[in-house]
Amino acid sequence: MSFRWIFAAILVVGSTASISQAADQEVLVLKDGQQVTGQIVAEKPGTLFVDLGFDVIKVPKDQVIERRKATEPPRELPHPSDGAPSDPDPSNFYRSASLKPKPVNELVKEFGEGVVSIETPSGLGSGFIVNDEGYLVTNNHVIEGETRISVVLYQNTEKGLIRKRIENVEIIALNPFVDLALLKLPPQTDLKLRPVFLGSLQELNAGDGVFAVGNPLGLERSVSQGIISTLNRNFEGLIYLQTDTAINPGNSGGPLFNLKGEVIGVTNMGFRGADNLGFAIPINYVKDFLRNREAFNYDKDNPNTGYRYVDPPRRRRAGKPPTVTSETPAQKAESK
Repeated sequence: MSFRWIFAAILVVGSTASISQAADQEVLVLKDGQQVTGQIVAEKPGTLFVDLGFDVIKVPKDQVIERRKATEPPRELPHPSDGAPSDPDPSNFYRSASLKPKPVNELVKEFGEGVVSIETPSGLGSGFIVNDEGYLVTNNHVIEGETRISVVLYQNTEKGLIRKRIENVEIIALNPFVDLALLKLPPQTDLKLRPVFLGSLQELNAGDGVFAVGNPLGLERSVSQGIISTLNRNFEGLIYLQTDTAINPGNSGGPLFNLKGEVIGVTNMGFRGADNLGFAIPINYVKDFLRNREAFNYDKDNPNTGYRYVDPPRRRRAGKPPTVTSETPAQKAESK
């Protein structure tokens, strides 16, 4: 074999090794704008251990805003010029940003992978992913009374949209008073999650455009668009966003987006027989629930999980209850 062929063979082997090594590497985008590229050799609850080739470093997970394979194209993230969120989460459990407006079709393509389908033995609903750890939000009534929960993720690939069904989804917290639930996916080693951004109501006005992504009547990945009809519709002491966006059974628990791609509500009900009447839980309720999720922790061994106040027992006899009066000893003696 000539020297030229030996040299060519060495180049092919080296090139193959480089491609294999690049496929195992990941890119971590940090909050300060820096990037770390290397192989993840270990992952702890709050720390990633990254092999840079010449050293292994520890990267706190709460400093990572994006994690992807080195072979994947970078995902568009909010630029500092977009503006900081008005009420960021101090614990970084969910993501907030002030994004720029875009056409709805671009926003659906960019954030649609964060919307999931939730299936239980008794029905189905929608939900959305809030962080890279696999936590997701839906309505309490979607999973109420259920323990076997499945989630279907939708991911864009070169071959089109693919479905990935995940079983054994864990219930983390329930708040039946505002109809919210927090779930968690089991760890996924071969799956990249796409969390959404939680927005704010500060700049939202009646008449502003919104859109919903969900699974009405089991019709997966349905997009409906409308406007905010009012910001403060009162039902039984709770405030809801009213929208003319089509909301049907199966949409429950899905996100209501503004025209920047920020979630500003959780769709939870519509009126059958009435057109253009849909309602969503405002995002400030959602943020309060996530920030105080420990108060509503779910315990599978205790059906009354979280802080629930049981209604007092009803009186068995109708009518006015007897009046109880206190008498002094002198009054008692006089009455005798």
